[in-house]
Amino acid sequence: MVIEHDGFGAELRRRRIAAGMSLSELAGKVYCSRSFLSRVENGRRRASLELAQLCDEVLGAKGALAGLAPPPGTEVPPRAVGGETVRLVKSPGKNGRSAPAQERAEFLRLLRRGDLSHAAGEMREAERYYTAAYRGAAGDPKAQAEAVIRLARRWSDPGQVDRELIQSIKGCLAALEGDAGSEATGLRLRLEAQLAKKMALAVSQDTAAGLAGPAEGARLAEDTLRRLPDDADDEVRCEVLTECRWARYDFMSAPDSLDLSERLREAAARHESAYFRGEALMAVAVDQLRNGRIFSALATANQYRKHAADTQSALARWQRHTLDALLDLWHGRFDAAAEWIFVESLKFIELLRADYAVPADNLTQTRLGQAYWLLRQQGRLAELFTSDLAGDVERHAYFPVWRAGLALALCETGQHAEGADFFLGCVADVDRFPPSGWAVPALVLLAEVCAALDLEGGFEAELAQAVPSLRARLAPHDGEQIALGGWPTVLVGPTARACGLLALAAGEPETALDHFRQAAVPARSSQPELARLRLAQARATRRMGGPGSEPHAVRLLREAARGAETYGMTSLGAQSLALLEEPGRA
Repeated sequence: MVIEHDGFGAELRRRRIAAGMSLSELAGKVYCSRSFLSRVENGRRRASLELAQLCDEVLGAKGALAGLAPPPGTEVPPRAVGGETVRLVKSPGKNGRSAPAQERAEFLRLLRRGDLSHAAGEMREAERYYTAAYRGAAGDPKAQAEAVIRLARRWSDPGQVDRELIQSIKGCLAALEGDAGSEATGLRLRLEAQLAKKMALAVSQDTAAGLAGPAEGARLAEDTLRRLPDDADDEVRCEVLTECRWARYDFMSAPDSLDLSERLREAAARHESAYFRGEALMAVAVDQLRNGRIFSALATANQYRKHAADTQSALARWQRHTLDALLDLWHGRFDAAAEWIFVESLKFIELLRADYAVPADNLTQTRLGQAYWLLRQQGRLAELFTSDLAGDVERHAYFPVWRAGLALALCETGQHAEGADFFLGCVADVDRFPPSGWAVPALVLLAEVCAALDLEGGFEAELAQAVPSLRARLAPHDGEQIALGGWPTVLVGPTARACGLLALAAGEPETALDHFRQAAVPARSSQPELARLRLAQARATRRMGGPGSEPHAVRLLREAARGAETYGMTSLGAQSLALLEEPGRA
């Protein structure tokens, strides 16, 4: 039995669920039976144009559903039973062959359906349409390149390389070689930008595609940006800026990344594309956070909320809630963050995983990172080792940031010797870290481990071995920056405070205090972060000594203890009170 599928059913189901309407309720409003409407949603029956228009009106789809309904007499791409990929069905011309105009119309129709599925967050559905468009465009290199570019926009598993897609992109580039036309030139730039990002997705050379690793991807992105003309088509400009920014994310400074994001936002505004608008807003928010511009990021986050509401995409809503949870964690709204992390996000993950909308590991790692940080802020990291979270952390240990997080969790649960072992293993790989991007939160977490070992005492040899290299790697990120884990997951803390912790562990309390003064600027937007900073300042003040140092340290410790009590940060509060009870201990 052939099951018809033109994208209408999937889009109808998504919009009905988003509107909170049951099948029976919608069926009653569009004058058909519930069973018939169910078959339409499942792709087993074809919707008439009249039914599509009624559904469009009831669900307020503004023509999106009516636009998906095929005209009478037009064939549609079927989804065969057994999981075969959607295939292109061409309408025959008078001589029994496919007319070029009809083939082109069908190609564009498949792209449009793929775009609608992608906008809805249904990436596997979009992949089927784009693949059908690609196969149906055999012999047309430009059309095939357009389909491959769309395929490349889908999410990939984090830290991994999609080798098949890389080969497809290279094949399209080879097919367009020698075509000097403006359309082919734009397509090559877009393909190269996508290739750069896909190569850069590897977290290390170990997960790269042969010799095509992250550094090579970043270099290709830099070259592609250099060749992007000032008068390039807006879609070409948006594609290149979006993908090259991600390709260079781990290899350029946070301020340079923000410059690219702002250029992308301007280009997206001109192009009026919902896809690129969402990409631009998220990119700007991420880079504003990394640069310590919290209040600017709040304004951008509000714009993204409106974007998510307009698109009605489950994936956009996921990203919006993830960004909200990140800000809740930063501002100390731990109950609100916990509701999302431990309750609502699980529902989203199950929904998107069931529909194969995105690679599940993207969602799982984001939730895991936020759960870890919430437990850490509340002094509950012991729960990490009594739940399934610890296993998830270990399974993702190919990311250095997770190894650093595990070392910190061991130290903060009293397992300092084990934590030191993990710590030294991480530090041994520091020279292989990229200069920016994910390396920054990993380095900041390792600085936190140094502080824990320094406060515990007895680990002088380990600290002497590790601190110099960590200080050298973090030095370029000193100032008002904030380490951002994930894209985005959590704000780990000001990089200046991490530099101060390393200086303190190196026996340089005066230098540490200089760093802490810098860290106070981005920390002012977070009371929990200020409490941590005051504890660190108190320790450095005591080590400095001199007239008035002890009263000043006591005042800072009391402020830290008060902040910890206010926000339920039990571990930080216990540390502050312990230092208050032992004058002179630092």
